[in-house]
Amino acid sequence: MTTILLRHASTSYSTHYLVNGDPGVRLPLDAEGVAACHVLRASGSLRHPRTWVTSAFPRAQQTTILLAGPAQLEPRIDARLNELDYGDFEGGPFLDYADWLGRHGPYIRPPGAAESQHEAVIRMLAAVRDALRHPGPRVVVAHGLLLSLLTWTMAEPSDEPLPLFFPEARCLDPLVVTDTRLHGLTSRLIDRLTSEGVHAPPTGGGRAESPQAGVPILANFDPLRTPPEERSPHA
Repeated sequence: MTTILLRHASTSYSTHYLVNGDPGVRLPLDAEGVAACHVLRASGSLRHPRTWVTSAFPRAQQTTILLAGPAQLEPRIDARLNELDYGDFEGGPFLDYADWLGRHGPYIRPPGAAESQHEAVIRMLAAVRDALRHPGPRVVVAHGLLLSLLTWTMAEPSDEPLPLFFPEARCLDPLVVTDTRLHGLTSRLIDRLTSEGVHAPPTGGGRAESPQAGVPILANFDPLRTPPEERSPHA
């Protein structure tokens, strides 16, 4: 049995390298992202999955709806697949966050955030491992950090500490993994990161509670178009 992991289709933020880690921000796919979903679905490469799992973010849910089609069952939402909480960097350039991360490391929570990159990666990996409990084959629609980590780890297996930054995962580029390999990979990474975290400095700063909570499939949300009034001013 296999699992297909995908980064959501493109948005006005992703094409301009802006960060969005708040699922309450209504950020739909851009026109190119919608078109790319139709192309991927028509290609038949998703292999008729029995289960769809998505994060609580609008862009991931919209991607899932477009790829699954109207005849599919409602996807399962797991907020642990959500993108990293960027705190005060929300809506700004990724390079600003990257500069901060390079200076402070993965164990410190960004200003205004409720989690560090280290904490976020562990929750994402746990969500992927738990997705294997659902009937397969399955598709998991998530975000760039998770897909970049998994793609890099599968290509560069090593016991060395994980880097702060990974090559960017492309939107809608399927990562197909057997369930056995995926379970082993996520389990090893979780154990490794948890062990490294024992010796990490205190997380410090940030919020006490995270905004990474479950959000229902958007009501009155047409996944086939991007309403002009909802588009980012950066588009």
